[in-house]
Amino acid sequence: MTADRPIASAARRILAVGVAALAAATASAAMLAAPAAASTTDVATTCTPDGTTACVSPVVLDSDNEPLPGIDVTIAGPGFEQVVTSTDGPVSVAVPEVGTYTLTIDEDTLPEGTTANATERQVTAQLGSTARGAFRVGEGVAPEGGGATDEPTEPADGGTSDGAGAGGEGEDTGIGADGSTQNVSGWPAFSQVWQQFGSGIRFGLLLALASVGLSLIYGTTGISAFSHGEQVTLGALLGFISVNWWGLPVPVAVVVTILVCAGTGWLQDMVLWGPLRKRGTPVMQLMIVTIGLSMALQYVIQMFIGGRSQRVLPSNAQPLELAGITLSTASWISMAVAVVVIGAMAWFLTQTRIGQATRAVSDNAALAAATGINPDRIVRIVWIMSTGLAGLSGMLLAISFGSFTWTLGMILLLLMFAAVTLGGMGTAFGALAGSIVIGIVVEMSTLIPGMPSSLRYASGLLILILVLLVRPQGLLGRAVRVG
Repeated sequence: MTADRPIASAARRILAVGVAALAAATASAAMLAAPAAASTTDVATTCTPDGTTACVSPVVLDSDNEPLPGIDVTIAGPGFEQVVTSTDGPVSVAVPEVGTYTLTIDEDTLPEGTTANATERQVTAQLGSTARGAFRVGEGVAPEGGGATDEPTEPADGGTSDGAGAGGEGEDTGIGADGSTQNVSGWPAFSQVWQQFGSGIRFGLLLALASVGLSLIYGTTGISAFSHGEQVTLGALLGFISVNWWGLPVPVAVVVTILVCAGTGWLQDMVLWGPLRKRGTPVMQLMIVTIGLSMALQYVIQMFIGGRSQRVLPSNAQPLELAGITLSTASWISMAVAVVVIGAMAWFLTQTRIGQATRAVSDNAALAAATGINPDRIVRIVWIMSTGLAGLSGMLLAISFGSFTWTLGMILLLLMFAAVTLGGMGTAFGALAGSIVIGIVVEMSTLIPGMPSSLRYASGLLILILVLLVRPQGLLGRAVRVG
């Protein structure tokens, strides 16, 4: 009882941390409120490139090289996806950041009896120019055999582009057998490396919000929570519903997302994990339960939003260059929120009694219980914090990358496991370090000559394999004797 009183008194500190994190998220999200209040109509299909704007334009022509209207083309890139319909005139869309974008023609919208010479095009968007990808549609048009090339980009000054890449340097690209863009001219310029490094830091920080929670869950319960990825997707979904269905301002939507996701953690532990712990259910069976919960949540989320990507903020993101790195303004704000929240978590784990009790339970639950700590109470707090952090991560990812799909959690889950394993299982600070490394590796792997961008997530899993072979305990983990 005497040990519970310090924990009860320290509850005020965790409340203060939560309020501080919510305040930081709310204050930063207030800067996003203006874009969210914009019209919810489709993104404008007339883009004027300039020094801060990159445009992408799908061109659909008939067999006589005349514009063919009424054909849907999906433009997808780094965290961005938008469907545009061809018209009798030029159609172009402002993209949130420089990089490679894929143009996919919707064959269901082609006139009956016609085919397209290609279903996909890869273009490189750059500031001050319009990247064009052309499709030819007609009767008897034969598909191209993998050597398809894109239309050259059109600079803002009306001159001819030399094929400059994201960093502004010349770059030769080719289309691989799988249709993905490959760099065939050699290693990229420093400006491109620096740009991708910045993108990697962004991805790593947002991934860390979810990975730290996953690591805390494993450390205190021993469960590898496969459903944690869906908690991230749930955060993106709640952000989308709050802004687009309920019409809430973005700051309010952030608070609602964090509170609801944290509430799902409390509910899960109250209804599911708590009773299973009391029954002494083995960890392996608990892990199987998380897999089943993950599958259930995936299809419930798909039922709400369908199979297509959705945008939390209906307006186009505005690019902002800092220190030579061009990202959307929303991305910079999201990174600032992540830094503040991660800093608050570090203070909580090291300076508060509940944080210290959490670390004690993570190190040795039996010994912690012998000193008067209530492990069940600590585990419940961990579930609440972890799911709240995952929800915040999901909403910030959806805002930063422009859109999300119901498969977001599945994609990120293995990267979260890779980050947690790299940093050291059960260590929150290790999860942070591992997430930053994974984020940088994933983003910069696209710069490797001949490396298709579609394989960038595989590079994170390669890191996971290498860590298990060379240093199984991770960067900050401790080697333990097995057997």
